Formats: sequence, structure tokens, C-alpha cells
Amino acid sequence: MILKAFKEKSNRKYVNKLLAERQPSVNNTKIKTVAVLLNASEFHEFEVFRVYFKALNLTSPKHKIVAFTMDDKLEHNKWNAHFSPKDFGWNGKIKNLDLEAFINEPYDMLVCFFKNPVLQLDLITAASKANLKVGISAEHDRFYDLIIDVELKDINIFKQELKKYLNILKKI
Repeated sequence: MILKAFKEKSNRKYVNKLLAERQPSVNNTKIKTVAVLLNASEFHEFEVFRVYFKALNLTSPKHKIVAFTMDDKLEHNKWNAHFSPKDFGWNGKIKNLDLEAFINEPYDMLVCFFKNPVLQLDLITAASKANLKVGISAEHDRFYDLIIDVELKDINIFKQELKKYLNILKKI
């Protein structure tokens, strides 16, 4: 138990370091590739995002939906990938190659669709090389370039607002 607390503290320090070094640099390029980060215990209607991106004419095969789950034995046939607490080591070290690739991929937009603070989700969000980071939790304003503060059940409002802001920013 004590080691778990120390590990969590080392990862929290790593996240704070990443956020302190973060230089928001949203460029003017159009969005072509999108990644979605979900918490499986909060939201599991992943197909909503695929349909939504298709409706926005974002049809790149590089789109990726990744889910976090506390149960590492979960069947992950619904998502492109999933990860659990066992995929994280000390000081922000990632043990899962797919997750490492997800973090290092320079997506044009990362949509973080979760409300509850989870250290592993925070770490992925902070470490991601995505150009534009969109979130739904105003509590985590240091993580995101755009925050659309809605409840998880209000996915349709989120989709409308995201489309509106992407049009305003001339991203689509």
C-alpha cells in the first residue's frame, strides 16, 4: 500500500512537471486526425464519436479511441485500445507500447471525454503530443486548450458546441 502511494505521488509529480513545461501552441491547420480518450467506467458509447467524426467529414483511418479501465482483464474489442493502472510505472513511465505510441502520435485534436479525475488519464492527457486538446471538465483547465463544460449524458450538446467552436477556429 505504501509503495502504491509513493508510485502515485511520483506520477502526480511527473504530470505537474509536464503541465509546467506545456507551451500551448495551437496552429491554424485543419483537423484531419482525432483521438478520443475515455474512462470506461463513466462513458462507453464509443461509437458515437466514430459517427460524429464521419458527419464532420473527418474520415482519416488514423482516428483512435482509447479507453481507461480499472479492470485490466476487460474485453477490449469495442475500442481501438484500452489501458489500465498496470500499464503505468514510476515517474510517468508507460509500460504499454500501444499507449506509448498513442501519446507520441501528433494528432490534430485530442478529445478527453471524462469528468472524474483519474491520475492515469491526467498523465496521458498531459503527455499527449496532440495539437488541440479538448476536455469537458473545467476543473482541469491546465490540461486543455478548449473546455466545453457539459455532463457526460449531454453528448449531443457537446457535439454541437465542439462543431461550433471548430468552425469559429476554422479547424474544419
